[in-house]
Amino acid sequence: MAKKIDKTEERIVAVEEAFGKTEQFIEKNQKIIMIVVGALVVIVLGYFGFKKLYLAPRETEAQSQMFMAEKYFEQDSLTKALKGDGNYLGFLDIIDQYKFTKSANLSHYYAGICYLKKGEFQNAIDQLNDFSSGDELVGPMAIGALGDAYMELNNSDKAADYYLKAADKKKNDLTSPVFLMKAGMAFELAGKNDEALKVYTRVKTEFARTNEGREIDKYIARLNGMPKK
Repeated sequence: MAKKIDKTEERIVAVEEAFGKTEQFIEKNQKIIMIVVGALVVIVLGYFGFKKLYLAPRETEAQSQMFMAEKYFEQDSLTKALKGDGNYLGFLDIIDQYKFTKSANLSHYYAGICYLKKGEFQNAIDQLNDFSSGDELVGPMAIGALGDAYMELNNSDKAADYYLKAADKKKNDLTSPVFLMKAGMAFELAGKNDEALKVYTRVKTEFARTNEGREIDKYIARLNGMPKK
């Protein structure tokens, strides 16, 4: 019993010593600690102030400007969608004038698709690379559009890589099998039939119930019937 009490007392003494050292450290470095805490408070308040007082109104303004650019995009008036009509801004202006907003980020996607449709493939790549999204559909579509741009530039290897990334970005029955099929075709163009076969097999096993899955057997049979190089 005495030994138990001794051990308890030892622990209490050790804790008291630790608290004592902590107090000494705080007293010794009080100014530095206050400066660090003050700086953290300023950073946090500055961040929320930036979001609430600056970014939120800018976001609202950008969305109102972007409305017409999206309308022109839907109408395939690509130049007006990109550069505006004199009254409303285009996607490129929104990117330039409303940095850090969600609208500016989404404008990179729209601008990339506009350039892709216009046949300006490197501009499309530049814009799409600046876009980021975790959305179930838009995220994969943007990566897949990069694949399309590289295909147009006759870089089927890079196109296949982007199609695979698009397929795996957010796996779903709508976009994933489409991009896997595109990846397979890109691999075939690159002369990589074994890689194409792997991709087509994925469509068969992972997306059998989709339209692509129901049609995939003929692609697999065609490649299996080809002579090995």
